[in-house]
Amino acid sequence: MATYPETLKIKIARVQTEVIGVPVDIGTISSMSRYLISLADQKKNTGRYVCVANVHMLTIAHANPRYKSILENAQLVTPDGMPLVWTQKIKGFKNAQRVSGPDLMIELCKLSSQSNHSIYLLGADESTLDLLSSNLLLQFPGLNIAGMYAPEKLPEQAIVDESLVENINTSGASFLFVGLGCPKQEYWCATYAPKIIPIALGVGAAFDFHAGTKKRPPAFIQQCGLEWLYRLLSEPGRLWKRYLASNSAFVYYTLLDLLQINKPK
Repeated sequence: MATYPETLKIKIARVQTEVIGVPVDIGTISSMSRYLISLADQKKNTGRYVCVANVHMLTIAHANPRYKSILENAQLVTPDGMPLVWTQKIKGFKNAQRVSGPDLMIELCKLSSQSNHSIYLLGADESTLDLLSSNLLLQFPGLNIAGMYAPEKLPEQAIVDESLVENINTSGASFLFVGLGCPKQEYWCATYAPKIIPIALGVGAAFDFHAGTKKRPPAFIQQCGLEWLYRLLSEPGRLWKRYLASNSAFVYYTLLDLLQINKPK
């Protein structure tokens, strides 16, 4: 039986608003993690996944109907990025807060360590998973890591591996953290969700941050909405094209949205 406080068992209602045409949930780390714990307690069979959305993801969704449908069908779409939160606030949701992948992962690990829930880690490489699991167990000694898997190089759009499905389901995990990067991890979660029991969460760089293989920017940089700049300066060769395209597109689509130019008359 779960041992966390009764307050965690309260049913949490979802509240969403559109950000450049994509529904994004509004809440806090606490409210969203409580919502996910309540879903895990229900022990439904399959079909549940969470998207941790940032500017890059939303601009992909704006241009790609299939990818947009993945976000629309997610159990939860969290605002990982201050520009999303600022847009939510402008639209009247003054209490909107950032809910990042690394923070949500840590909160769910904490709550799982206090209950009968366990986790599964999928992504990165074996050395990163070893570091990640060691660090999580140091931080949460009661955490049950039911399984880990470092896949070989995967195509962007996943193909179901039935042996992996069986391994995940027989592990007994409640939460499956997927660290494959965007958009691969969202395609993976949407493809596998109908077959797997745990709630799948695409958490991107959280694996590297919590493993200690990459340094997360200081909190004040995150709150200023400049995490993208910090990461760009850390990995300019890999990220400059992404940020140039996605950030520019996001600003443009947001202005159109807020000015209601793109809405039919």
